[in-house]
Order: sequence, then C-alpha cells, then structure tokens
Amino acid sequence: MIPESFIQELLSRVDVVDVVERYVPLRKAGANYSACCPFHSEKTPSFTVSPSKQFYHCFGCGAHGSAIGFLMEYSGLGFIDAVEELAASVGMQVPQQSVARRQDEHRAVPLTDYMARAAKYYREQLKASPRAIDYLKGRGLSGEIAARFGLGYAPDGWQNLEQVFSSYQAKELAECGLVIDNDQGRRYDRFRDRIMFPILDQKGNVIGFGGRILDKGEPKYLNSPETPLFEKGRELYGLPQARKAIREADAVIVVEGYMDVVGLAQLGVENVVASLGTATTGMHLQKLFRLTDRVVFCFDRDAAGDKAAWRAMEVSLEYLADNKSVEILQMPGNQDPDEFIREHGKEAFLGHARSATRLSEFMVRQLERQTKPYTAEGRAQLIHAAKPLLQRVTAPVLRVQLTKAIADLAQLAQGEVEAACELQPLNVRRAAPPRMTHRPAARSIGHQLLENILHRPARATRLPLDLIAGNSPEEAALRAIADAVDHGELLVGSGSDATQMGLLLEYFRGSEHEATLAQYASAMASGEVDEQAMETEFNDALERLRHAGLTQAIAELTQKERNGGLSPEERRRFASLLAQKTAAAGKPRQGS
Repeated sequence: MIPESFIQELLSRVDVVDVVERYVPLRKAGANYSACCPFHSEKTPSFTVSPSKQFYHCFGCGAHGSAIGFLMEYSGLGFIDAVEELAASVGMQVPQQSVARRQDEHRAVPLTDYMARAAKYYREQLKASPRAIDYLKGRGLSGEIAARFGLGYAPDGWQNLEQVFSSYQAKELAECGLVIDNDQGRRYDRFRDRIMFPILDQKGNVIGFGGRILDKGEPKYLNSPETPLFEKGRELYGLPQARKAIREADAVIVVEGYMDVVGLAQLGVENVVASLGTATTGMHLQKLFRLTDRVVFCFDRDAAGDKAAWRAMEVSLEYLADNKSVEILQMPGNQDPDEFIREHGKEAFLGHARSATRLSEFMVRQLERQTKPYTAEGRAQLIHAAKPLLQRVTAPVLRVQLTKAIADLAQLAQGEVEAACELQPLNVRRAAPPRMTHRPAARSIGHQLLENILHRPARATRLPLDLIAGNSPEEAALRAIADAVDHGELLVGSGSDATQMGLLLEYFRGSEHEATLAQYASAMASGEVDEQAMETEFNDALERLRHAGLTQAIAELTQKERNGGLSPEERRRFASLLAQKTAAAGKPRQGS
C-alpha cells in the first residue's frame, strides 16, 4: 500500500488540467476547461476539467475523477502504475517501503516477472517440439509471425513449471493463474499440451495467456483467469501489435479467436484484434475508438456468431457517435476468418470486410427477423424490442435514422415511435448544471453539508459527528469523512483548497462512499458558486442539525419521564436542554 499521506502530497503538487491536457486538447470555458470527452464519442464538448476543484467530469458519459483517476481510465493503468507515473512527472519518488510492500503483497510488478519467465519457457518449449511446430506450419504460420506474437508451447504433463520456478508452491504462481490448486491440495499447471498465445498490456508486459489445444478436445481454448494483472473485459488480444496498422488503415477488425488474429496477420491483414473469451465491453470500444473511427466486428456465421454479433451491437449503441462507424462482418460458408483467408486469400477477405453490414442495417434486419412485423401484433412486438435499443443510442443523428427505420417497419409516424419508446432529447443528458448562486430549500441537511464539504473539505473539522446519526448515504459519507479527518488520515487542512475535492474523492476510491461522493462532486463540476452563500448555508445547516439533535434528546427524556421518571442527573440535563432550546428560539438564524 502506498501511504495515504504520499497520495495527498502528490495530488497537491499535480494539476489535473496539466495531466488531462497531455492527452486531450482543452479550451478555456469560464473558470474551467472543456473538451470533447476522450471516453466516449461526441461532437459537442461535454467534458469539463475544474482547476479549482482538481476534478474532471463528463456530462455525457459520467466519467469523473482526480488526476490519478484520469490516468487510470485513459491509459488503462493500474492504481499503483498511475501513481508512479504522476509522481515521476513532478519529481517525486514513491516510498520504497511501498514498493517492498507491493512485492510482499504480490502486486503487478512481481507478477509480471513470473509471467515473463513462463512466456520464455513456453517459447523455448515450442522450439523443442516438432509436433507443435508442425501444427503451426499446418495453419500456415511462419517462424517470423510466431516470434512476432511470442507464441509458445506448454508441454504435456502436470508440473512442468516446477523446473522453471525455484518454488513451485509460491503463492504468486496461483495468483497470476499459471497453476491450479485442487480440493485435495494438489497443485498442477493450468496449461498442458497447448499452443500458448501471450496476452500483452500496453507496456508490453505479459499479463495472461490463451492456450489452444493441438488435437481434438475441450475446451478448445483455455484462457487465464481474472487476476490482479488480467481483466478480460479491459483487454484485447493483439492490440499492441496491431496499433500501428489500425492507425494506418483507420479501421480495426475485431475477431473471436487468437488464431484468427495471427492467421490474418500472417497474410498481411494486421489491423486485427480479438476479444478474450468474453463478450464485447464498453471498455473495448473506448480503447478502439481512440485509435480509429471504424470498428468491424467479424464473427462466424453460426448461432454463437449471431449471438456475439447481437451483443456487440447492443454495447456499441452507447458508444457510437455520428462520426464513428460500427459494422458487422459474418464470414460465408461457416468458415472462421483464419480458414477463409487461407483458402481465398487477402483480397477476398478485404472485399468482404469492405461490404460489412452497418450496425444500423444489422439492427433493423435482426429486429425484423425476430418480430416479423407483418401483423399488428408483430409490429407491437417490434416496438417493444426496439425500445431498450433506441434508448441506448447516444449519437443524435443515428438515433433519428434508426427511429425512422423502425417507424417505417411498424407503419407508425416517427413521433409515435419516439413516444412509445419514451425517448428523451439527447441534449438533456449533457446540459450544464445551473449557476449555483442559491440552493433549493428542499435539500436535506445531509445534502447541504456534504455539498459544502466537497467544495471546502476543511469544513469537515467543524462537523458535530455525534449529531449525524441518520442512515442516508449522505450522512454515512459525512461520518466517514469526519472520522478520517479526526484520525488524521485525511489531511484536509494541508495544501491549498485547490487540491482538496480531488484529494477527498481519491481517498474514498473503492469504498462504499465512492458513488455518493462522486455523484455530488459531478453535480458541482462546472457550477459557479457564491462563496458567501455557501458559508451561510453551511452554518445554517449546522444550526439546524444541532436543533434537531436538541429536540430529539428532549423528546427522549420527556418519554422516559412519562414512563418511569428521571434520575437527578437526567433531570439536570433535561433542564439544561430546555434552557438551550429556549435560548436558541430567541436567537436569529444565520443569514436572516
């Protein structure tokens, strides 16, 4: 663990504007900076960066966070890697004790060491296995392409990795997914008698493997499990090798299998990546749209391929912009891409890719097949099926076009479809919040206090913690903030106010309060604040909180007196509370 004090000092030294501007061109917009969001596609800027709050927020997709959070989200770095990169940028050194502890806790750096040694062993075994070499040659792969992708071979046998690592019982081997411990306590290699496809992160580190069986058997492909290094929903096989080709072609082809990636690259189609045994995710699309405006999903023409194509379409609707394109390519003849290109060649494959079905056409065609809108009932089913899909679409023009197509099929007017599907104007989602010069009276005390403390976290030192007894998310968050301040874990008084909101949010990353704090911070991301009004409101909320606590204490003692009487000490306290209430009643309220 990196000491919290180091994180706080780091965030006080870095400027979130400088960090974001390394990757995203920002324009001054009043007190803040704005840009088109780097995490989803849009034409109208909805991404704002606040230098006063050291916080970024997108009103389109909801992305938000501190400088650390931005680096993690944009670059795909883990927390520690993001901290180390930021620290290096301002000449800070992550405490050595943190590095040592990370090694003790088997974090990313030592695990990549284990993975690299395993990958080297598998490559060596491939060279020594005529059977594995013959298999790859039979699939049309050369030694050069095998070396480019780092292909290897895991030999048959239960404990081959025992000869690679000094301690076969090391916990790290299980943690990074290289071995399995069964219920009887026996340990054995996860991958046996398989062609090995190493999965790389953006830095070139091996973070996982895919293993393809040589002969018949199940599973055909075996993937690394989820580990501290490897999260399937974030990674794409072959992306490091394909990055340059994707930019040059201004398109990426997403296939299902490792062999498809390697086989297509062998024959000159290099802008290809593969999902890793999981359905397409929003993170996959975000990564790809940063490289290109055109994503082509290539699937087998079978039931599984149809299902995968539908899933890819569903996810894509949320991330498409009017200047982006998602297309569906289904290979003819029940061949996978690798088989097709080996039989028909590069140009035939590229010809099919150029004629891939646009997402809009695919969606309408599939809905027509599923609902058969040739009767009143079928047309009603069509609208029912289209509703959740249309609601996902964030690209304004695309949604209009899709709505028109659905309306034509359903024999309805476009406005009737919009009403039936409850489609709201897309610009509502991205509207900037109103100026925060005054506050609605309906907000709760917890709401007011939390908003004020997010704006000026130093105010947390003034919270009467004993009076915050409710169970709302706001009150729970307030207690957590006050407790962290009270124990010296959150140093809200150090540094300038300019760093404090981002720092506070970073402190609660991963906690049960993260969502509540992020929600309130996001609502304040670009609003202009009347400082005096905020201070007045905070004092007023404190006064009302004390009054509520006083009233509750009096009510409890009153009830106790009715039920059985009060002790002498309780009577003295009762009298004191009544005197306080009387005095408070005659005192003018703050701001009146």
